[in-house]
Amino acid sequence: MKVMQLHRMHQRISVPFDYPVIFTRSLFDPRNPCLAKTVCRLAEHRRHRVFVCMDDGVYRRVPDLPRKIGRYFENHAGRLALAGPIEITSRGHHAKQGLTFVNRAIRWMADRKLDRHSFVMIIGGGSILDSVGLAASLVHRGIRVLRVPTTVTAQNDVGVGVKTGVDAFGAKNFLGSFAPPFAVFNDLNLLKTLPARERIAGIAEAFKVAMIKDRGFFAQLCRDAARLRTGKREVTERAIIRCARLHLEHIRDGGDPFESGSARPLDFGHWSAHYLEAASDYQLRHGEAVAIGISLDACIAAERRLIQSKDRNRLHNALLRSGLPIWHPLLHALDRHGNLRLRQGLQQFQEHLGGDLTLTFPGPLGRRVEIHDVSNAEILRGISLLKKKTAGGHPSDPRRHRYAVAQ
Repeated sequence: MKVMQLHRMHQRISVPFDYPVIFTRSLFDPRNPCLAKTVCRLAEHRRHRVFVCMDDGVYRRVPDLPRKIGRYFENHAGRLALAGPIEITSRGHHAKQGLTFVNRAIRWMADRKLDRHSFVMIIGGGSILDSVGLAASLVHRGIRVLRVPTTVTAQNDVGVGVKTGVDAFGAKNFLGSFAPPFAVFNDLNLLKTLPARERIAGIAEAFKVAMIKDRGFFAQLCRDAARLRTGKREVTERAIIRCARLHLEHIRDGGDPFESGSARPLDFGHWSAHYLEAASDYQLRHGEAVAIGISLDACIAAERRLIQSKDRNRLHNALLRSGLPIWHPLLHALDRHGNLRLRQGLQQFQEHLGGDLTLTFPGPLGRRVEIHDVSNAEILRGISLLKKKTAGGHPSDPRRHRYAVAQ
């Protein structure tokens, strides 16, 4: 009997997403209207309940922040209400390891009887933004999220995007969701309390996006490298804001905000960075791993004549002068069969995206090109060059800056 199609229906849904990314100072000063105005921007006539979850790293650096938050809500009691006590978590990067912390955050939201008109405010770095954000995206199929990023990496990259995720089954961000926030508040004053290493690490994301999107920005970063290392306020803030803008422009105009294709342009250098971060047991900060990753890919790009050798050298030199590493002993690590372990990063990157291996490289500087293969020989030559430039140093070794001084 011939099988016939009885019915066929085609459904098309277009759902716009609209969220502000606000740079401000002293977000929780009662005289600062940003938070109250933004939460109430939909003109809903209700008192908005907000559950606040804070990274204890922020609490240690700014111990009076919970008091300031409480005072802010008291001063705006007509429009805002805290949904129970502020939750201070001590998980740090461990929050991204599996679902244990995500389940705990879900329990907090259930205990406070949050509904889909409530808000979850997340204050902290990328790990907390990712894990609590994932929890919020699951409760009632999505609770409105207010992000308050407190690290450079979170303010210029992780915190302004549309993703959540945690690591599982040996893979980076194996579990996650696309869940744009209701709003992002980048309080620049919160960066003042960051340890120098944390502040410097976040600058790597600015170099990353400049290499593939804005050669003028790249030139500015190179000129400012030494001042970025010392934390010159206006220079650091300018880099953060420009980096965040480039990330937002790509998400908006890149044609694939939820990454349905096989390419992830904003993950230039991340195939090796994700591996190095995990292989170091997170002793390498994410930004430090990214600095090494883009340094290696710049070597391969120069060998393929996608960028000029002088641009590769400018990148390496600027990263070193910024206080960032470009080499680590894990780059050379071999498995028990004598194979380069770094290639596991390529495999995991491809598995996460699906389809053919697709890597974004600069080509030429300030623009991007996609490639689909990287040979062991290219990787090894790049590793050798990076090791030579740093005289065999590693992230905690001050000798890693010798190349920058020599230039």
